[in-house]
Amino acid sequence: MAQVSINSDLGEWGSSMDSGERARLLQSPCVDTAPKSEGEASPEGPGRGNTSTLGAIFIVVNACLGAGLLNFPAAFSTAGGVAAGVALQMGMLVFIISGLVILAYCSQASNERTYQEVVWAVCGKLTGVLCEVTIAIYTFGTCIAFLIIIGDQQDKIIAVMAKEPEGASGSPWYTDRKFTISLTAFLFILPLCIPREIGFQKYASFLSVVGTWYVTAIIIIKYIWPDKEMTPGDILTRPASWAAVFNAMPTICFGFQCHVSSVPVFNSMRQPKVKTWGGVVTAAMVIALAVYMGTGICGFLTFGAAVDPDVLLSYPSEDMAVAVARAFIILSVLTSYPILHFCGRAVVEGLWLRYQGMPVEEDVGRERRRRVLQTLVWFLLTLLLALFIPDIGKVISVIGGLAACFIFVFPGLCLIQAKLSEMEEVKPASWWALVSYGVLLVTLGAFIFGQTTANAIFVDLLA
Repeated sequence: MAQVSINSDLGEWGSSMDSGERARLLQSPCVDTAPKSEGEASPEGPGRGNTSTLGAIFIVVNACLGAGLLNFPAAFSTAGGVAAGVALQMGMLVFIISGLVILAYCSQASNERTYQEVVWAVCGKLTGVLCEVTIAIYTFGTCIAFLIIIGDQQDKIIAVMAKEPEGASGSPWYTDRKFTISLTAFLFILPLCIPREIGFQKYASFLSVVGTWYVTAIIIIKYIWPDKEMTPGDILTRPASWAAVFNAMPTICFGFQCHVSSVPVFNSMRQPKVKTWGGVVTAAMVIALAVYMGTGICGFLTFGAAVDPDVLLSYPSEDMAVAVARAFIILSVLTSYPILHFCGRAVVEGLWLRYQGMPVEEDVGRERRRRVLQTLVWFLLTLLLALFIPDIGKVISVIGGLAACFIFVFPGLCLIQAKLSEMEEVKPASWWALVSYGVLLVTLGAFIFGQTTANAIFVDLLA
């Protein structure tokens, strides 16, 4: 299985789903000052990929599922119960799937093969740069969330090993949360972030996928056969207000965000047709919905309104089955952080080179020094913020708002611009319907992003 480097050609992107390929999904495009024209499309042409329909479904599911599932029980609690949570997910799923189809349509129309290249080509330079900046901020925030998740799970595991409650006064210095997060990050994450290639992580990434499914299975099993010491809080049956329902949207957006990854997956298919892709993403989203819904419903009904933003923290520390789930989550995060960092670093590198007007081949000599500096700055900033932002719920809310931009705003803008560029003198009713739908997507995404940003700024200031 070939390794994929940060500056590798898209032709190296294959049908298997190792870490190098997953990083390529978010990779920054070339640093030319403008996107490729139709005549400069890939020499391989469309339809030359080797990913089967079934393989594409698996890749999209894999890109969708992750540590975000830990927050779904709390999202059900925020939304006001099972009925509200299910209805919210089902309603949003329609827009989520349509966004994936729109991106495939625009990719085919523009002959571009990554998310940001599509946005750049269809919507122009300003929107393209904004998209790249958003990707960089999103990956940066997700890396912070991953470090917080490591600390949360390690606290429980250390409590069992030390045979004392986590956070107890008088605990040894080496069990302190800040020390354990820092030690884990420096020993395991930083060495994986510095290299230029990450294909060597493919086996660990496979284990992280298995771990995600194991976590869902444990939460469902613990609901069916609960431990005697676990008593649920109040089981909400209706939302307290519409605002409470909307507050659950960022978590759902964070969980289902695979749109940035979707464009290269579409172009890697043997037959990249929009109709076929519609079936692929529908099947993938239904599978992801089943996993998230099973986790959300069973986790919420197990603990009720008392559920923690990270559902695994609600279980007793001594539960060995849950301890294995915590270990799987830590493994998943340890391998996912470098992948997200590679993606963010590639975008930052692309923006920097484009700003300087330097093509990659003329700046190879400085690449290593710049890569190490970017890695150290990224790593230290995310670590410091993770040490002083212990609430994973707040971080998920903010990056969930950014995820809404990838799911709704940019696909909506692409659809609007694509339809406006059509030269028909008489616009059919379908044209107006599609433009209106694009406006609806942009409005919905802007609303979710604005709401989460306002909550992050004003609520914390008033608290």
